[in-house]
Amino acid sequence: MKLFPLLLFFFFSTFFTFCLAGNVTFDKRSLIINGQRKLLISASIHYPRSVPAMWPGLVQTAKEGGADVIESYVFWNGHELSPGKYYFGGRFDLVKFVKIVQDAGMYMILRIGPFVAAEYNLGGIPVWLHYIPGSFFRTDSEPFKFYMKRFMTVIVDLMKEEKLFASQGGPIILAQVENEYGWYQMNYGEPGNRYASWAMQTAFSQNIGVPWIMCQQYTALPDYVIDTCNSFYCDQFTPTSPNKPKIWTENWPGWFQTFGGKVPHRPVEDIAFSVARFFQKGGSVQNYYMYHGGTNFGRTAGLYISTSYDYDAPIDEYGLPRNPKWGHLKDLHRAIKLCEQVVLDSGPINLSLGPSQEADVYTDSSGACAAFLSNTDNKTDMIVEFRNASYHLPAWSVSILPDCKNVVFNSAKVSSPTSRVEMVPENLQATIWEIFEEKVGIWGQIDFMQNGLVDHIDTTKFASDYLWYNTSAFSILMFPFHTTSGHINEEFLKKGNLPVLQIESKGHALHVFVNGELKGSPDGANTGPAFKFKKPVPLKAGNNNISLLSMTLGLPSAGLYYEWMGSGLTSVKIDGFSNGTVDFTLSSWNYKIGLEGESLGIYKPNCVNCVKWVSTTEPPKNQPLTWYKTIVDQPSGEDPIALDMLAMGKGLAWLNGEEIGRYWPKESPLDDQCVQECDYRGTFSQWKCPTGCGEPTQRWYHIPRSWFQPTGNVLVIFEEKGGDPTKIKFAKRKISGLCALVGEDYPLATVNLKCPKNSSISEVKFASFGNPEGTCGSYRKGHCHDPTSTSVIEMACLNKNECAIELTDETFDKSPKLKKLSKQQGFEVLFPLISIHFHNSREVRKLK
Repeated sequence: MKLFPLLLFFFFSTFFTFCLAGNVTFDKRSLIINGQRKLLISASIHYPRSVPAMWPGLVQTAKEGGADVIESYVFWNGHELSPGKYYFGGRFDLVKFVKIVQDAGMYMILRIGPFVAAEYNLGGIPVWLHYIPGSFFRTDSEPFKFYMKRFMTVIVDLMKEEKLFASQGGPIILAQVENEYGWYQMNYGEPGNRYASWAMQTAFSQNIGVPWIMCQQYTALPDYVIDTCNSFYCDQFTPTSPNKPKIWTENWPGWFQTFGGKVPHRPVEDIAFSVARFFQKGGSVQNYYMYHGGTNFGRTAGLYISTSYDYDAPIDEYGLPRNPKWGHLKDLHRAIKLCEQVVLDSGPINLSLGPSQEADVYTDSSGACAAFLSNTDNKTDMIVEFRNASYHLPAWSVSILPDCKNVVFNSAKVSSPTSRVEMVPENLQATIWEIFEEKVGIWGQIDFMQNGLVDHIDTTKFASDYLWYNTSAFSILMFPFHTTSGHINEEFLKKGNLPVLQIESKGHALHVFVNGELKGSPDGANTGPAFKFKKPVPLKAGNNNISLLSMTLGLPSAGLYYEWMGSGLTSVKIDGFSNGTVDFTLSSWNYKIGLEGESLGIYKPNCVNCVKWVSTTEPPKNQPLTWYKTIVDQPSGEDPIALDMLAMGKGLAWLNGEEIGRYWPKESPLDDQCVQECDYRGTFSQWKCPTGCGEPTQRWYHIPRSWFQPTGNVLVIFEEKGGDPTKIKFAKRKISGLCALVGEDYPLATVNLKCPKNSSISEVKFASFGNPEGTCGSYRKGHCHDPTSTSVIEMACLNKNECAIELTDETFDKSPKLKKLSKQQGFEVLFPLISIHFHNSREVRKLK
């Protein structure tokens, strides 16, 4: 039996060590760093979407996965909170993040922008800039350009001061100005053209000593700016100049999720296919957007974007490798790097191997040779002849041959283990709750009174998600169904008629209160963003109060003149009376921005006596507009932590004053578009492989462990609609097992297993060398099975943190029956499943 963990570790630890200091230039083939051509794998990790305590682990996991570059946007609205006042602490400590990348021996791509899109609130541009007179985003607007240039200069000067550009010996090898502007430039007309030119010139004038890039830019660019590609596939991308390298700044290994939307997935076979094709066709830098998506903490998410920004990325929201995606791409990166020198030192020779099959062959003067064999047919596997040898090419796959002979990787054959991940519940153990009830409607003094309905965002300027619109039905007296006293006619109501309240809104969500009772909570998450509400409401004889709590759910993150997209109510009517409709749209409305508890900051640790909390052991359930507070201990162990909010309605949550974010377990539509299994073959789109139809969009909300104290943690929940706080739980995200599938015809017929930190392999639940059936977690023996399978795995792996098993005759005692079936009936001899339960060594020691 051959075990390789030490050998593999040595290979990667030496392979990814390089000198960061030096000059960065480029030509048509690649970036040239310190005089050496580089073929680079980059991983997007956004520093505000995790926390400083997670950054070293995330960067290291990306490096172990084969990345040698970390990429991130710079988030303007997180750094310049008001004009000229900057913040670089906590999750926005940009210098610390870049230095962690540097300490890991990796390069950095800094996408300064400062527009980022990124499903981030207002595309990363500060809200206050919209209210500067004469400011128009992303066009030839002098106020916008003034503040943009000032911020860019602040960031560049900060990086220079810390000597973080490669020209100073730092890790930053590329910087980006603007972002995906080519999609909109034509629509902005000549002012858009002037702005694009100005942005490039402004960037170049910063004199950073490394090249600038612009992604999705279609017009001719100056020599100092490289245009790049963003897409699911970029193998056919060609830069605007033949003197610039082929760079892929965003390869989307998944997709973002919206509240009320299905969960998107992208199969790893298709991702690997796209990356292999890109390098096959002359690509030199490829970046995964996202490699770790992370979390939209607080109110940072864009319009209707969920708090989770997991993105189905190779590293999940909680910082754990998502296998087999992470492992299969690691194998891909290793194979690509084996071809690096010959690929960069020569041009390809393209050979047709069939109607949808081809080879791109790279050779150099030393006789070295590397080849990529691809099959772009999305249905049919093929046997192709290449250099007097036969090769099996599955449909929609690429094989990599670093020596033009031996296949070391095929994008469709996944031998990396699949992780079995569980969310293990753990009670809050909260015995005492404190309650504060928000008043329905205007609290305190009204902010202003106005005839007609105001725009929500222009009124709040996004200082709060919430805006109260308040009026009374008795305020309109001109209709004959009213009595002379101004009250609704009681006789009309006695006849059993129910007036119909009709509301129209530009977005984003609304809670409708009539006489203090919640009557509905419409939103535009699935109609987006505008919506309507129509419902009979029981009015009473006498005064009737209509209180409407309008809510924003993030701001748009991109689009043409996207900063002008409004929200809030546009029409309020009551219909169904004998003589017509009462239109309240132009009536007198009282307005109040925000919530009382929010205004007083009762979620902050230092706000002990801001309001009078009511203590109870039985907190109210299904009660809207209620604040809940309790003291909790940190969950045991070291696993990542989430808050299970399935039993709640909608609202906000904080731990020790840190903003966990918006929670909303809104269900996605129940339709037939979700899939049990996704066919990776064929062109992918974000709508191809969704899951979760009819299920809550987001149940669990990430709480970084660094936010916890051992005891005495203050958890605060603001519930808008009503829920059961006693059912709120913590959940620990655990990798509880692994499944692996390897066949004799796999390029790497070795399974490498590695447990999480402080864990070891405690049980082999199932193993079969033969033709077992089923899927991960539910495999069963086929009619062909080697009885020694389990004992072989146990001998190699039990009680170890990691092990490797090679599929060879020496490893398994093949019976004649197995050999015969394999040869005559074409069975793959498989080692399909190692389902392993981990135990945490610290917990076991406690039990002992």
